Amino acid sequence: MLHLLFLLRRPVRAAAVVAVAVAAALPVAATERPDCTRPLTLGLHEHGLLYSAETGQGIDRDLADELAQRSGCRITTTLLPRARIWQLVESGALDFSLSGISNPARERFAAFAWTFTNKYYLLVHKDAGVQSPAEFLARPELKLGAIRSYRYSASANRLVDALEAQRRVSYASALDPLYEVLLDGQLQAMIIEPFDYPTLQNARIRAQTQILEFDDPPVPHGLIMSRKALPPAQLEAWRALVDGMRADGTVQRIFEKYFKPDLAREMTRF
Repeated sequence: MLHLLFLLRRPVRAAAVVAVAVAAALPVAATERPDCTRPLTLGLHEHGLLYSAETGQGIDRDLADELAQRSGCRITTTLLPRARIWQLVESGALDFSLSGISNPARERFAAFAWTFTNKYYLLVHKDAGVQSPAEFLARPELKLGAIRSYRYSASANRLVDALEAQRRVSYASALDPLYEVLLDGQLQAMIIEPFDYPTLQNARIRAQTQILEFDDPPVPHGLIMSRKALPPAQLEAWRALVDGMRADGTVQRIFEKYFKPDLAREMTRF
């Protein structure tokens, strides 16, 4: 929905909280408690409002701190490229990450506990002269920018896969370089989501681009858990903890620090 662009709130710039908790604020049943007998690891990646290395703040940072506080576990966070995070989760070298979406390949090595949902959009340079993702695909001279290992909604994934098969996708390690090459005309589109909207308030970006919608429902995102690192009972324990965070409104309150209440509610109540 294009009106979502106008529902943003400036993020609260609070001091970063150390992700080591002394007690659980909302414990789950004793038989379902997370196992805190060893330090746990969580990978963060830079992505708009999800996390900024410059400020040390973001939605994923707040969620990681809440996980530590509620569980009583020591959770060490590390900033990593998204592709590297998936590799480490698969190998069992990383216990968790955040804001991940599922697909059949990922389900083989990762489990998920959902925290929010959102839609994806195609950000297109106006000079491309297209009015839909289908028109973009039909123009062989147009290229898409993407971050390697990112997946999206069903229609967006089909577009990316079709363009990649035609060698029409250029990859970067972060979003900022993609915005630059999009504005310079080296690429004609990229896929965005609500966490990217603050960047779109840049006058140059707003003047030169338009947003096209995919005909897809919102996609669940959540805590990524390594099946190799965590036994099945622990996957359920962490899922129960996350479900409690959503049920009591904590996840919504975190999102309200970064978005206006209507959008925060829409993303976290599902």
